[in-house]
Amino acid sequence: MSGTTDSQSLEQTRPSQKQDVVYVGYRRRGRAVVEKQPGQERVTPEQRLELANHSPSGFGWGYGGSGPAQLALALLLDYTGDEDVALAHYTAFKKQVVSQLDCSHPEGYWRLTGTDIENTLRELSDEAVAPSN
Repeated sequence: MSGTTDSQSLEQTRPSQKQDVVYVGYRRRGRAVVEKQPGQERVTPEQRLELANHSPSGFGWGYGGSGPAQLALALLLDYTGDEDVALAHYTAFKKQVVSQLDCSHPEGYWRLTGTDIENTLRELSDEAVAPSN
């Protein structure tokens, strides 16, 4: 499902909070790894390079460069399933969210929920965006 919707219909299409998607990022052997949970499905830059090719070598976070731009696009496209929404908002999403992600705490990973993405998209566009199924 993609596109915009009002809050009431958004709540009807969203999975329960227990099933809310969670993206987790960490470094393994010096490489950035991003997984979608539940299921530990790997999110990769290659899946999104046809829309915008900022960083074919990998994702990044915690700063405002090309790796974070590729990650912002990938997260928004994966979450919304809508190329237009992802392309319209990924630059602002990178600045507001991805550049702030941090793995330096003791757990060594960052965590971003679908609700976090939804709230940021609301702030950026003043409209709700339904997640893809």
